[in-house]
This record gives sequence, C-alpha cells and structure tokens, in this order.
Amino acid sequence: MDSPHGAAVKAENFGLKGPRGWAFRGIGIDAEPGSLIAVEGPSGSGRTCLLLALTGRMKPTEGHAEVGRHRLPKRMAAVRRIAALGPVSGVNELDQALTVAEQLREGALLQRRYEGPVRALLRPRSERRASAAARIDAALDAAGLDLATLPKGLRTSVRDLERLESVRLSVAIALLGSPRLLALDDLDIKLSDAERAEAWALLRRVAAAGTTVLAVCSEAPDDALVLRAGPQESAAGAEAGPGTQNDGTQNDGTQNDGTENDGTGTDTENHGTGTDTENDDTKGTDDALAEAGRA
Repeated sequence: MDSPHGAAVKAENFGLKGPRGWAFRGIGIDAEPGSLIAVEGPSGSGRTCLLLALTGRMKPTEGHAEVGRHRLPKRMAAVRRIAALGPVSGVNELDQALTVAEQLREGALLQRRYEGPVRALLRPRSERRASAAARIDAALDAAGLDLATLPKGLRTSVRDLERLESVRLSVAIALLGSPRLLALDDLDIKLSDAERAEAWALLRRVAAAGTTVLAVCSEAPDDALVLRAGPQESAAGAEAGPGTQNDGTQNDGTQNDGTENDGTGTDTENHGTGTDTENDDTKGTDDALAEAGRA
C-alpha cells in the first residue's frame, strides 16, 4: 500500500492538567517522519491523554507541540486531519455489533465523506465502490490481516476476533485515510509475548513505509523512541534510558505555577478548579479522559 510521508513530531514542556491534577507534564520530543514512538507507562499514568493531545484530540495546558508542522494547541483540527486514531476506550472503539466487512465499509465511508475530496462524491457509484474495495484490500494487506484465517471471513463478528486480530483490523481502518501519523492506545494489552512481538513488527513495517507511528504501551521495544508517562523524579535527578526523549511528568508534591487550573477538552477551553497534590496524578488523568470528545 502506498504510504504518505510521515509527520515529524516535536514537543517542548508539553503538559495537560485536569481539574484535580496533571495528566502529564514536561514532555519533550523531536521525532523525524517515519519514526516509531512508544508512550510507555502503567495504566492511569497519563499515557492515553498524551496520545490524545499529540493527535489533536485534547487541548494541552502548557508548552507546545508540532505535528507535521501544525502547531498545538492552535491547530488541533489540522493535526486531526493528518493523524489517524486507533481504538481508545470511551473515545474511538471498534463496534462489537458489526461484522469485519461492516466495520471496514463504515471506515471507508467515513473517510470518503469527511476526509476525501468533495469531487470524489460525484463519481459514479460503481467507481466509488471499486475504489473503496481497492483501498480496503490495500489497508488489510498493510495491516497483515488475512481474512481467510478468520472463522467466517468478512462475515466474522468483531466481538469474535482475537486481540491481535482486532489490532490488525484497527490499523487497517486507520490506514484507509492514508494518515501521516498513526496512533494506537494500549497496544500490548492482553497479548502474549509472541503476539506482542507480532504487533510491534507490524508497526515497524508501517513506520518503515513512511508513516509516523505513536503507540501507547506498558513496555516499549528497544528500537522505539520512548516517551515515559507518569510521575517521575525531578529532571535534575532522573536518568534517561536508551531512546528516551523525556522523563514525562514531574511531581514535586505540589504544583503551583501561578496559572489557572485548567480543565481539558477537544476543541474548546474548559476551565475548572481543584487542588493539586502528588496523589492527584491518576485522578487528573481520569478527569482529562472523561472530558475527551469522540475523535
């Protein structure tokens, strides 16, 4: 499948604060197009919020980032147009009631309607169907999803897919729009060691083809560019591991930077109030996720 040029991802002092604490803070990265980036950290550490913020789905509180030369938070809509989001719980999930064929057709339809050129809607129906079928076949091939291995082929229910098959289907749907940045949440959840290796091999192929990949995980592979989410030691005392761009968040007990305590949203500002203690990191993540709109 022909792949677009990837998007460079850069950030400096990037942070997002919920009503009761920081979801993440102090993030810095400088990744070239076609990079494989892993957001590493335990569940509840702010890693999903960081993924949503870097794909233009959540508004950061401080610092700035750049994705494909689109600066955040000013150009969130522009970033969303070039970044495809895989399943995120409560935000953008596969529909368990659909078959694989229905899920793929829905993805192709939404991409054509909201992301494709308007003139494409004026083509004859037969031509549109043929074009959609070709894009689906190419995306399935890129994602390594062999329909012949599924119990009922295209008629297999999404709920009956194995976890790795769901990952491949999600990647295929995301690639239908030829994104410059592909972002996936909880990549390694419920995968065996062998399946985890297959999932990372898939993402390496996507990155090697030119698309920048951003994946949330609990443990990053050695060859990935790593962003660490969650409470960290102060920058002066922390040691960066191999491939690490930044230590993620800082937690010095209390945070008082003289600014308002901002909530988060997808497109508009949402100001909240609350206390900020070192026990609020997980709560801040939960609050920020709760306010994320559908991608």
